[in-house]
Amino acid sequence: MPSQIDLFADRPALPPIEGLQVVPDAVSPEQEEALAKAIDTAPLEPFRFGQWTGKRLTAYYGSAYDFARGRPVPAPPLPDWLLDLRARLAPLVGLQAEALQQALVIRYDPGAGIGWHRDRPQYGEVLGLSLGAPATLRLRQRRADGSFARHAVPLAPCAAYLLSGEVRERWEHSITPLEETRRSITFRTLL
Repeated sequence: MPSQIDLFADRPALPPIEGLQVVPDAVSPEQEEALAKAIDTAPLEPFRFGQWTGKRLTAYYGSAYDFARGRPVPAPPLPDWLLDLRARLAPLVGLQAEALQQALVIRYDPGAGIGWHRDRPQYGEVLGLSLGAPATLRLRQRRADGSFARHAVPLAPCAAYLLSGEVRERWEHSITPLEETRRSITFRTLL
């Protein structure tokens, strides 16, 4: 049997970005299934950005952001299932659960993604959980010459990730549209 050749063996590894953590298998497949059901029964609405309506469906808890007025607005309190999840995930990335005051649940149906962005400045650390279809968290940072430094971070189902420090403040992130349904839960600290 011929040995396999690693086509990427002589490529240098990408340097880590300060503040980025990925935790594989942060929840079990059984927990993932229960979370998917909870997301699907949440009061999901199409994402709105000014006059535009996105393909992804969202529900906010704790606080939301009014893009038309450019300011935070109140949202319903975090339900028990999100409080339980927050308590499970926060210690995995070295955070206190109570510091995560805001939550956003999203269902990305086939063809839905999220473009390049940096979370609004009233938010601090961002803790995400990727559910369903595998995805790639794309990261980019503009260089002085106008080009971009780029990283691609694979997100397997059930993986959690933290954006803090440099990666949160100086890098944008996005996820390209997928052919399968993906769900995510994002917790944020408030500044």
